Amino acid sequence: MSTLIEIRDLCKSYTRGGQHIPVLAGINLDIIKGDYVSLMGPSGSGKSTLLNLIAGIDKPTSGTILVEGVDIASLPEAELARWRAHHVGFIFQFYNLMPVLTAFENVELPLMLTGLGKHERREHVETALAMVGLAERMGHYPNELSGGQQQRVAIARALISDPSLIVADEPTGDLDRMSATDVLNLLDRLNRELGKTIVMVTHDPKCAARARRLVHLEKGVLHDDDGNGILEETGT
Repeated sequence: MSTLIEIRDLCKSYTRGGQHIPVLAGINLDIIKGDYVSLMGPSGSGKSTLLNLIAGIDKPTSGTILVEGVDIASLPEAELARWRAHHVGFIFQFYNLMPVLTAFENVELPLMLTGLGKHERREHVETALAMVGLAERMGHYPNELSGGQQQRVAIARALISDPSLIVADEPTGDLDRMSATDVLNLLDRLNRELGKTIVMVTHDPKCAARARRLVHLEKGVLHDDDGNGILEETGT
């Protein structure tokens, strides 16, 4: 299978109060199209930072991130925003739904940036909400939905532009066990039936075990699930 993500010599650091804080140093990682990767590590290990860099939410200090051959680290901000809208679906721990919008309107929101007409947008939204089992709840507001239902709305929103990559940051971290299982089952379907590439950050070993590949990040060193270190550089 072809490589979807190719990361080389990736470094990220921040400056706070005049202090230089390295987070990632010399990261190298390949992710093939259709893979389901779980990224684990202790708090402060940089796993969410790495996810944000892969998704184009943040930019590296140095190094390259190729996604389908596009060096997203070098894109101007406006072009990067357009690239994210078409290629990346986001799932977050706290859903990030707009409280004043219905489930339908929350899912439709990314399509407002496209040239699709109202009828086409409705068809796309209804299909996405049916896929996550919420066809009957599309007129409800977030505060009228359970946590698990809100997360499924967020997943429908992530799917709406048919992205090549889905990034999930602790997608079950705010859910009870039953709702978490429902969300993980849905992610399994997206990966195995629709071929979506998923990169997920989690601290839960049971959640991580759902992925096809497990990668640990600790002190700037990445380890695949076979236990072999694949990086030599250090960071925080």
